[in-house]
Amino acid sequence: MSEKIALGSVADLPAGRGIRVDYGEHRVAVFRVGDAIYAIGDRCSHAEASLAEGELFGMEVECPRHGSEFNLETGLPGSFPATKPVPVYEVIVQGDQATLVIEDGAG
Repeated sequence: MSEKIALGSVADLPAGRGIRVDYGEHRVAVFRVGDAIYAIGDRCSHAEASLAEGELFGMEVECPRHGSEFNLETGLPGSFPATKPVPVYEVIVQGDQATLVIEDGAG
């Protein structure tokens, strides 16, 4: 089973930086790159810093604490000190509305 959380209009999501969405025990970092929306776990797998507060470089977000980079599509770390991926969440865009999908057991 999955839960769907409305994120609002794609145009209203900030371009080039993240926002944090909390849903139950889930902390999700949401990013708009062009017209595409990506969502990954907000906690860095190395030091649990908020990835929504990190700097975006193309399709990678840099952890603000120790500089590990995570791919927005795969959640995989691209640099040390992080070695474990963060969860990746589905985002559905219909028209101009974006919806975050959280699957049971995700996060």
